Amino acid sequence: MTRTELIEAIAQEAGTDKQQAKGFLEGFTRVIENEMRKEGDVPLAGLGKFRVVKRNARTGRNPATGETIQIPAKTAVKFTVAKALKDIIKK
Repeated sequence: MTRTELIEAIAQEAGTDKQQAKGFLEGFTRVIENEMRKEGDVPLAGLGKFRVVKRNARTGRNPATGETIQIPAKTAVKFTVAKALKDIIKK
């Protein structure tokens, strides 16, 4: 699904026009971005939860050469899928 198709689908489901659906999607994205900057959680009932995780530095291997490399610590965004959505996919 492309961004345009998503906007069209939101507009159709909400019974509104594409401009309002686009405004909603852009606002929703900004809210999630702002919360991730503050390292907060964003729960979406029935879908899952966005959260910020801190990954420690670790030793890894270059799969091409087998050489040991040092992977630095980093902060990342993680999305955990809700059980209800997992159950829908399984059926």
